[in-house]
Formats: sequence, structure tokens, C-alpha cells
Amino acid sequence: MAKIKAFITQHPQWTSWIVLSIGMVIILIWSARDVGLLAGQWVALIVATIAVAGLAVWIIGWEDEPEAEPQPNAEPQPNAEPQPNAEPQPNAEPEAEPEAEPEAEPESSTEA
Repeated sequence: MAKIKAFITQHPQWTSWIVLSIGMVIILIWSARDVGLLAGQWVALIVATIAVAGLAVWIIGWEDEPEAEPQPNAEPQPNAEPQPNAEPQPNAEPEAEPEAEPEAEPESSTEA
């Protein structure tokens, strides 16, 4: 019994997947008992049901994962789009102007 409790506390998502799968398979069997499915169809439905239960637990687990918090000494990332009414920062570097291409010299044509 202690091993089961240790497994449950160490692996909550695996436990949730197992419990949800068992419940969903029981509901599937109860709902489709009079349909007359073949053995291969039963196996396919049960495997698909277990996979759906695993996906559900995985998606729900996204909320449990800690989000990456910004570092306190890290510089803020520049915005992709400039704010329309934002005033420039005093320490901000001015934007570099694109270099102008040197003008091509006119080709001299030699007419004979």
C-alpha cells in the first residue's frame, strides 16, 4: 500500500491518466455494449479512448507547469512594434538610417 501511495504522490499525471482511462473505458463499454462491435473494433475504441484520456491529462497539466519568470536583472525586450504616442527614452540609441547606395556613374556610350 505504501508503494501505491508513493507512486501516486511522485507521478500525479500518470495516476490521473490511469484513473481517467479506466473511467472512460468503463463508460465506453457500458455505452456500446449492445452495438455488436467486433473484437478489433473494441480494441481500436479502447486504445483510442486511452489515448484521448492521456491527451486530456497532458493538456490539463499545462496549467500546473511553472511559467518562466523574467530575470530581475534582465533588460526588457524591445517591442516588435513602436508605440504610436510613446516618447523616446533618454538613454535610447537613435535608429540608424539606412545607408544610401552610391549613385552609379552614367555609362558613356561611344558612338562611331
